[in-house]
Amino acid sequence: MATKCILISGPPGIGKTTLVSRVVDNLRASNPNLKVQGFLTREIRQGNQRVGFEVVTIGGQRAPLASINNSSLQSSRWPTVGRYHVDVSSFERIALPELQIHEDTDLFVIDEVGKMELFSTSFLPAVLRLLNSNIPILATVPVPKHGRDIPGVERLRNHPGATMYLLNPNNRDECREQVYSHVLDLLSKD
Repeated sequence: MATKCILISGPPGIGKTTLVSRVVDNLRASNPNLKVQGFLTREIRQGNQRVGFEVVTIGGQRAPLASINNSSLQSSRWPTVGRYHVDVSSFERIALPELQIHEDTDLFVIDEVGKMELFSTSFLPAVLRLLNSNIPILATVPVPKHGRDIPGVERLRNHPGATMYLLNPNNRDECREQVYSHVLDLLSKD
């Protein structure tokens, strides 16, 4: 079976989002007509402190994903990851439309399939539908904590069409080139 799902993993802050963003930028520079759908998850910082995350679609739409600063009554009922309150409805409003299969889509980008995103009960089913399509996926996933994987992430890792790239400080540039070549190869086979 041809590998259609490229997974990038590594510890927090290693550069998974940066790698995916650069690969997408390079792909679009070499092929301006490439139809890419999906989203990136970016840190929100105040000074040198991370205070939250936002979802940014490939088309540039933005919405909050999680924050430590949200103290509304509504946010007190939101699920938490560590000290972050996860705004599931905001995430779903922006991310889920990006995961709809369209005839002309060449590549899906999902950054990331992690604990915060998986609070959405609609998210994993949407990702699994993409896995069953013939459209290449470039996604990031967290490393297992204490040797245990998040169940939704484990399903992706164990998918027969998935290839994993594990980032570390010494292989980031090499991995970016390998991933870029791998995606180009997948796109040329369609």
